[in-house]
Amino acid sequence: MGFIEDISAAAEIIRNTHAVTLISHIDADGITSEAIAAQAVARLGIPVTPVFVRQLEPLTMRHVPDDDTLKVFTDLGAGQQNLMEEAGMKADDVLILDHHINQPAPNGTIYPQVNAQFYGPEYAKCSAAGVAYMLARKLDPDNADLAELAVVGNVGDMMARETCGLTGIARWIAEDGAQTGRVRIAKGINCYGLSTRPLHLCLANSDDPILPGLSGDPKAAADLLMRLGIYQKSSDQRVWESLEAEEAKILASVIAEQMIANGESTERLFAELYFFPHETELSPLRNASEYATMLNACGRWAKPKIGEAVCFGDRGTQYREAEHMLRHHRTIIRELCEHILSTGVADAGHLQWIHTRDTYPDTIVGIGAGMALSKLDPSKPIMVLCYVSDEPDLVKISMRTYEKVLRRGVDLQAALVAAAAEFDGAGGGHNIAAGAYIPKGCEDDFIRRVNELIAGQFATGAPHR
Repeated sequence: MGFIEDISAAAEIIRNTHAVTLISHIDADGITSEAIAAQAVARLGIPVTPVFVRQLEPLTMRHVPDDDTLKVFTDLGAGQQNLMEEAGMKADDVLILDHHINQPAPNGTIYPQVNAQFYGPEYAKCSAAGVAYMLARKLDPDNADLAELAVVGNVGDMMARETCGLTGIARWIAEDGAQTGRVRIAKGINCYGLSTRPLHLCLANSDDPILPGLSGDPKAAADLLMRLGIYQKSSDQRVWESLEAEEAKILASVIAEQMIANGESTERLFAELYFFPHETELSPLRNASEYATMLNACGRWAKPKIGEAVCFGDRGTQYREAEHMLRHHRTIIRELCEHILSTGVADAGHLQWIHTRDTYPDTIVGIGAGMALSKLDPSKPIMVLCYVSDEPDLVKISMRTYEKVLRRGVDLQAALVAAAAEFDGAGGGHNIAAGAYIPKGCEDDFIRRVNELIAGQFATGAPHR
């Protein structure tokens, strides 16, 4: 069946149930997709119970209640249908809303599913939050007020990263939000922190693209802004969102000229940006990327329900707790990044790696890997290994790379899925950012195997999905 048929069938499943348990992932896409689905279902008068898990695997399946509620899996489930079948879940008990690679149940149970991977290129860059939003819209057109959460989920799950903007159905969702005035779509410099971070720090922290003479040098960035009259003094704290159109145009032009003069492509200098004008100025909820970071902070520090409350509209106690977690999250990520750089990575040939053991929580090592990569060898993917605090027999694997490496044929998700299966582990994620869990003790052999697989990808130059 096609998307229209599948989303219509999913809507009927929801309408005909008496209660729903929502099982979702703890990252920004998982929290937003759960929040969208939860609000849409609750507006029908159907009771909803949330269950958040960092990974759907045999040990976390115990958190899924054995009762007569409809189990709706968001941002996971497509690749874990074997676990549902092993738990005795019938097809009538389950609905999957996902965008990860589908792995059917081994004994033939066909679970109802709406998966962005099924419907062609227009849906390929749509996260689970986008799928949940389309279901919410099918349930009631008034659920268009949830579009901003879908934009946050899509941006948070890097659906906009490769193309410097949302595409296909994800772009349509952003436009849907713009129609109601809850989303503002703009063009601007491709930097993080445009609503809250002083502009010179945005420029200095840019690593994709690298800005010659500015990246890694806050003073040089502040000096440039002073020369252009955007800053009146070096200690100014203006944010990009506060710039007049002419100021933004002049700044972009000067940076582009510097890049061209240094032989750098300006292809990734500009991006489409997504702002939420009803949110308070200078708030991390003001744009999609910073909103997603706050939700990631809540999830990574085991408080996904705080993030859910923010998505539901809490701007009081729960929001202040989310702000606290965001500050803590940024501090620890910065320390992790510094640890990776000061300790140094090992070169396996086609990837670089480091084992942080139990120094940092397994929930954040992937983020630190991505930040550290800009200061390492960007031509090779980075792998960070660490122990899992509540699973002493497991090792968590996180890998990150850049788009230019993907264009050479690398697919981290494919490599980790294949390698982890050989070591009785499990992998998943995306071509640019992926993870896995493997048994403790086989790390050296695992690194060698992943290096071999990535070497093969480099050699064939196969196009990524």
